[in-house]
Amino acid sequence: MRDSGLPRLASLFAFAYALDYALFVSSWWLLGRGVLVTPIDPSFLYAWALVLASMLPFRMLSTWSAGAIAVSAGELLKKRLLLGAMRLDPDELRLDGAGRTLARVFESEAVETLALSGGLLSFAASIELLVALGIVTLGARAVLEGAVLAGVLVLLGLLARRYFEEKRLWTDHRLEMSHDLVEKMVGHRTRLAQERPERWHGREEEALASYGELSRRVDCLYSWIQALPRLFLPLGLLGLAAAQPNLERLAVGLGGAILAARAMAKLADGLSDLLDAAIAWKRVAPLFHAAGREPPLVEPARSATGGPLVDARGVSFIYPRRSRSVLEAVGFELAHGDRVLLTSPSGGGKSTLVSLVNGLRKPSAGTLLLEGRVATAPQFHENHVFTESFAFNLLMGRAWPPSVADLREAEALCRELGLGELLEKMPGSMNQMVGDTGWQLSHGEKSRLFLARALLQGSDLLLLDESFAALDPENLRQALLTARERASSLVVVAHL
Repeated sequence: MRDSGLPRLASLFAFAYALDYALFVSSWWLLGRGVLVTPIDPSFLYAWALVLASMLPFRMLSTWSAGAIAVSAGELLKKRLLLGAMRLDPDELRLDGAGRTLARVFESEAVETLALSGGLLSFAASIELLVALGIVTLGARAVLEGAVLAGVLVLLGLLARRYFEEKRLWTDHRLEMSHDLVEKMVGHRTRLAQERPERWHGREEEALASYGELSRRVDCLYSWIQALPRLFLPLGLLGLAAAQPNLERLAVGLGGAILAARAMAKLADGLSDLLDAAIAWKRVAPLFHAAGREPPLVEPARSATGGPLVDARGVSFIYPRRSRSVLEAVGFELAHGDRVLLTSPSGGGKSTLVSLVNGLRKPSAGTLLLEGRVATAPQFHENHVFTESFAFNLLMGRAWPPSVADLREAEALCRELGLGELLEKMPGSMNQMVGDTGWQLSHGEKSRLFLARALLQGSDLLLLDESFAALDPENLRQALLTARERASSLVVVAHL
């Protein structure tokens, strides 16, 4: 924050806004003095116009600095959240699910906009409220007006606390609905096939009814928060009506009441934004704090010394919230050029071991050393075809945009894997858009795309986690031969 100049910008905003508001109050003091003088002195009116003109540069400066604060702080927050997202453990994302992870993204936008707008508004309102309080003490019925002002502020605080509790419930409910929606969009075909038609929307209707009731309560509290500061002005005027007929003190008291009502209205807006930002922060905080984690230790690749490519000693792994280890004291070596078939019954820890070797997970205990670079074709359900060109999906592990040689190599590999007919069928060939909104690929075509993507990375070790399960015998034979021929070192994971 210091390097980006935020403290300097904040000081500039505070100075400019305070001076602008001081000139604003002074202009009305001059105007009041000019009106109350009999006969009216034109010099007060000239001074009033001059002070109004003097406000312009300070108002422009406060507006510019507020915008600069929003841009700089927003940029810092986005960078921090992006770094945190990249350092999250994959298992944390799996536990949350796609919908809740998406909700964090939505709420990060709310944190940025609401916290900045609410913070600046609340700061400005605090300055105005202090000035208004000082003016009220100089006017008629100062004690009564001060007591009314304090009472309204206390009621505003109580309403804000209740609003925070209700809005938090509303937000949790809304985000859970978003999570359910995303999950059901992903699995809509399974749901339609397995559930009875009369039960398709039962839970959604119950959730919407509850959401409507929570929304009504939140809107009611928000309306009271917005309306309460505006009640101060008529209450203050009632108090002034019973004051002694001192015209000058009545004018000062009226000005203080107007300024206080204006400041409290601004404070109510800023307070609402800050409370909403605090609620959104609950979802965003894990991303923010994850950025403070130590990054994985990456050392330069050593030169070939004839040692093992992978050296595992006493490697164990236990998933969060589980009591039993998936892997216990595993030890093995892989040499350069090895071709290994790794099999076990389902749940035996094969995929977990793959994720340890490729660095997606860290061992709970033991030592795991790799000399070189590893590429992985994960299990089918963990791999993805992006809504991009076929070439992008093949070469995303290499430099982009690709060279002509990269495209030629990718096309040759695809034809070697039996995807030549697919390339000729697609109108755009390698440039054809694929994925959810593009050309639809079969399971077998996706499996060979995933294999080609991993092979094209040119790694020292290739890990194939059940990559051949969706292939017919002929394509399986060809894919396995291609992997054996092209991979420097190869580990194939399969069920027994």
